[in-house]
Amino acid sequence: MLMITIPTQPQHYALVTETWRPQINGVANTLGRLFDGLLQNNNRIQLVRPAQSGEATGLIDHGQAEELLVRGMPIPGYPQLQFGLPATRRLKAHWQNNRPDVIYLATEGPLGWSALRAARQLGIPVVSGFHTNFQQYSECYGLGLFYRPAVAWLRWFHNQSVLTLTASSSQQRELSRMGITNLMLLGRGVDCELFHPGRRDQSLRASWSVGEQDLVLLHVGRLAAEKNLQLLKRSWSTLRGMPDYEGRLRMVVVGDGPLRETLERDMPDAIFTGALAGTELARVYASADIFVFPSLTETFGNVVTEAMASGLAVNAFDLAAAHQHLRDRYSGGLAPAANEDVFLNNLRWLISDSEGRRSVRLHARHRACQLGWPLILQRFEGYLRRASMSSRRMIEAIPSKQG
Repeated sequence: MLMITIPTQPQHYALVTETWRPQINGVANTLGRLFDGLLQNNNRIQLVRPAQSGEATGLIDHGQAEELLVRGMPIPGYPQLQFGLPATRRLKAHWQNNRPDVIYLATEGPLGWSALRAARQLGIPVVSGFHTNFQQYSECYGLGLFYRPAVAWLRWFHNQSVLTLTASSSQQRELSRMGITNLMLLGRGVDCELFHPGRRDQSLRASWSVGEQDLVLLHVGRLAAEKNLQLLKRSWSTLRGMPDYEGRLRMVVVGDGPLRETLERDMPDAIFTGALAGTELARVYASADIFVFPSLTETFGNVVTEAMASGLAVNAFDLAAAHQHLRDRYSGGLAPAANEDVFLNNLRWLISDSEGRRSVRLHARHRACQLGWPLILQRFEGYLRRASMSSRRMIEAIPSKQG
């Protein structure tokens, strides 16, 4: 992994995103960490995002940081989330008067396109991040005809930037096959003090009607079609119908989204908590035993490393964070992509083999504790500075006009 020494001179950065706290999702969590890390190193930050419900558009000055809130519209099926509308003229005018050294684009939608356009017109270098596998969502929503156009758009968009930062090595390989160049691995961290086995709460388990020898299966994430939740339902239905497991298992589902009502109807004996965050979420993680994660569309999957840090045995497909940080039957259960039979067999093994499960949980926690955020933040700022320095060298290399 390329390590970059960060100069001490503070820089001026702009971050453009369509999701931001207090929204609860992996992208908002990651960008919040990156934003805070840049501020802690005394950089000046501009945050460009759509106004959320109840907010007015305009500039909010926080001193070292400022927010430029632009117009947005609710995402179909996700009324709590906004996508940003084009704002080229506004962004160009703002950046002409308050020019950042580098712009980081975390969205490829209309707002990201307009930010890219304004940056190119002003000659400001752009670094992009690949935070969501939108090209895969087309098939999840019955829009398979849009897959090729989506890939073409993403390839064009990201190849306009100096660097495209990826969350995992498997994602980096996939983007390379799509024809995206200048890829660099950023990765993700996890807070092993917040997500800790010591937060296990017997009173919480008792509220779930769980006995001392019973097992809690946990799923955390957005409850939407792209998360392959049909497999979560099938797995739970299969396990509940097996005599060996009768009465021993409880399913807890954390999260919200358009499929919640359907899942609650189809899984009436599961516990649905809604979206959780912070210490409340950490307590739920630590009070469970096995993390069930059937998604096939993750760019990373922060919930996987959060579960690992909490000391859970993770059952997932061999993709993204699970591929990068778990070993099958050593620190988790890993099934080949889309192989549901192996996924379910691994889940049965984790349930039935108490010693194997205990070993997996210990190894998962150990691996998670090697994934701190400080290294990720240092790497991120290093990439931004690299883009800034490359741009300066290009400008200095242009011959000045004589006479």
